[in-house]
Amino acid sequence: MFSVFLLALALSADAFAVAFSYGLVIKKNVFSSALKLGAATGIGQFVMPLVGWLATSSVHRYIEAFDHWIAFTVFLLLGLNVIRGAFSGEERENVDSKLSLRLLFMLGTATSIDACVAGISLYFMNVGILLSAALIGVVCFVCTVAGFYVSRVFRRLPTAFLQISAGTLLIFLGIKTLYGHLYDGQ
Repeated sequence: MFSVFLLALALSADAFAVAFSYGLVIKKNVFSSALKLGAATGIGQFVMPLVGWLATSSVHRYIEAFDHWIAFTVFLLLGLNVIRGAFSGEERENVDSKLSLRLLFMLGTATSIDACVAGISLYFMNVGILLSAALIGVVCFVCTVAGFYVSRVFRRLPTAFLQISAGTLLIFLGIKTLYGHLYDGQ
């Protein structure tokens, strides 16, 4: 489960950055706004790994011989994509201070797309999906609320370091998955 916890931290990087952005502009209903953002991203991060895992379970018997390479490649590509985002200099979100249900749904979905792909990797890591998805959702909720409040205190925390760290964690998870399969007597 420690690997799943590290994965959860890495997957929470985008949600942290989004919450950080909103924390800079929201001036009213601060506590409820932080909770709304946390709930939207946490629920997204809980649901999406389940979707990825369920889709994978139906095709596992066909790809069992090379599943570790798939998990490694997925983690590597996700990690590199997150690191690339840190160097692109693009705006993370067009920040709107009104948190409508539609906007919260879009933010929850957008920040959890990577979690769907991670659900595929969780299948190959042979971990309990419900507990793993719940852990990912809770960690994301906490990181989102923390990101919101960190911005309130510092107003200008660079997110590039956070993104690079998250991407590096994903790459290391891929290496660990590959190493575990190749050197665990298989």
